[in-house]
Amino acid sequence: MSIHIDFIGKAGRFSIARVVLAKHAGFCFGVRRAVETAERSAPAVTLGPIIHNPQVVRSLEDIGVVSADSPAAIDPGARVVIRSHGIGRAVYRALEEKGCEVIDATCPFVQRIHDMARAASAGGTPLIVVGEREHPEVQGILGWTDAPAWAVLSEEDVLALPPMESAQVVAQTTMVQARFREICALLEARIPRLDIHATICTATLDRQTEVADIARQADVMLIIGGRESSNSRKLYKLASDICRRTYFIETAAELDGIDIAPSDTIGITAGASTPDCIIKEVVARMNDIEKKVSPEENQELEVMSEEAIDKTIVQIRPGQIITGKVEMITDDEVCVNIGYKSDGIVKKSELSSTDVKEGDEIEVEVVKVNDGEGNVLLSQKNIINRKAWEEICAKEEAGEFVEGVGKEAVKGGLLADVAGIRTFIPASQLSLRYVEKIDEFVGQPMTLKIIEIDKAKKRIVASRKAVLMAEEAEKKKKIWENLEVGSVVKGIVRRLADFGAFVDIGGVDGLVHVTDLSWGRVKHPSDVVSVGQEIDVKILNIDPERERISLSYKQTQPRPWTVAGEKYPVGSVVEGKVVRITTFGAFVELEPGLDGLVHISQCALTRIAKVEDAVNVGDIVRVKVLDVNTEAKRISLSIREVLEDEAMDSVSDDGEYDIGDIPGEELPVEEAPVEE
Repeated sequence: MSIHIDFIGKAGRFSIARVVLAKHAGFCFGVRRAVETAERSAPAVTLGPIIHNPQVVRSLEDIGVVSADSPAAIDPGARVVIRSHGIGRAVYRALEEKGCEVIDATCPFVQRIHDMARAASAGGTPLIVVGEREHPEVQGILGWTDAPAWAVLSEEDVLALPPMESAQVVAQTTMVQARFREICALLEARIPRLDIHATICTATLDRQTEVADIARQADVMLIIGGRESSNSRKLYKLASDICRRTYFIETAAELDGIDIAPSDTIGITAGASTPDCIIKEVVARMNDIEKKVSPEENQELEVMSEEAIDKTIVQIRPGQIITGKVEMITDDEVCVNIGYKSDGIVKKSELSSTDVKEGDEIEVEVVKVNDGEGNVLLSQKNIINRKAWEEICAKEEAGEFVEGVGKEAVKGGLLADVAGIRTFIPASQLSLRYVEKIDEFVGQPMTLKIIEIDKAKKRIVASRKAVLMAEEAEKKKKIWENLEVGSVVKGIVRRLADFGAFVDIGGVDGLVHVTDLSWGRVKHPSDVVSVGQEIDVKILNIDPERERISLSYKQTQPRPWTVAGEKYPVGSVVEGKVVRITTFGAFVELEPGLDGLVHISQCALTRIAKVEDAVNVGDIVRVKVLDVNTEAKRISLSIREVLEDEAMDSVSDDGEYDIGDIPGEELPVEEAPVEE
């Protein structure tokens, strides 16, 4: 943006100087977010100055936001705001141990580098940060890895590195891009395998590109920023390499010592830690032109009044955000006094809220300085949309999710509203499964991942499927972490196979082998369980790498032999199934895993030559328990005694015979071979 400074003299209007103000000057997204967070959190403590600008730090102190050098200097239980530079893992722990309320204002770009450092640490990969070792941002990044880590900024630093086969490389967000490339080239010559991430903030890149362009056309360059600001110092270095008359200033007061000629083109930019008020003050001080002209010229010129200069020099420009007072409201417009020579007009369609009244102060953005009728065209929605767009871009860069609401089903997918910005979700990205009716998502809130962003056209493509996959992966990870061999958990039978049953135990499937379904013999899993049935299972083995879990159903139930004496007392009559026949008797299954022997002498009322003369495999028979030996795992049963009891009952009912008159001959009891 260019601002012309004019005099009005006897000879008419006289152009003295041209000021070129950088578009990307002042607070970046992360810094503005940190400052606003600190203001909302007052009273609070910041760990180190919230930004490298003494004026902002003093203004925060006035509202109760003070800074501390370390966790040791912070009182237990205090409210602590983490500045945009971020901190290391150990510092978070120290604050938690003191019971502090931590409000994290770490820049999303920096947070993304922390995630990279954690990932490198998990794999044992060395980390190299290209940046200033003592800078708090670099210190914070190094604090997120347990693997070997270094900060390098020169060829000497690179040569001092120990030999290594591989490393991950990241950049301090305010690093000069050209210098980062030079250091990476040196690293590539020494380390065979490098994973390089150019993590320089996009706002930093824009700022550095713009300052070089302005410096080429300026006679004088003014870099506004705190002396301790890394990005401001880098801007000064870039500008001074191009423009010899480059000055680094903190406030407008420092302009007094700078010699600026009336014909000079003045370039102005500011570091990311410089507030808007200081930038405006510096531009306004360019109005102090009395020392820019000779006494002779000063006698011939009528200098404009201070008020006129303010209106002429403190220019409003498209995109500028200002605060104005509502003067009048009509059916479709709101008239706002913004302190300019013309009133501003906000169409009601451009209001973020229709709940405004005369006298209200509202924040607006300049859309047009002159709408053709001499009015300044303003908008409230643009401010919200810009902030939303910046936030969405920052979240996309940081890999964070966004919240949206389905608005309209269109060809190929769904349109959603994400913070007021139209976002397209392809049909294939709506769900983990095929979606037949996209209309079902209209009006539904949803969490989305940005998968494509066109900053020039402001178009966004997002995925709900990616979020669901991430949630499932996280859920599965937590489940695997909580699994413990030997524990008993609830599960639902999902699928049956000849070799066993697959059971869902809270998001992951485990296998109950057919041999672990029952203490008895099982021909097919369907003999024991059914699909959809809820059962308790015991975890036998876990293999996270192959994602396999071995389960047991039978071990959640008591072993049959341990309670056989209680369930089948001597003398009781029970029903069972003949499962096997030998020469000496028949084995009867009382329950799965528990068989008893009916000796051949106990199979019938009369002597039989072979067991098959009395019973066959598969027969359901009633037997009396003669003896239970749980240690030897033997149960002796009798069919004969059941038949005798039934016959006795029948004879007693008729009243014709005594028990001794029951027909049949006494059968000898033979000792059966031992068989489990």
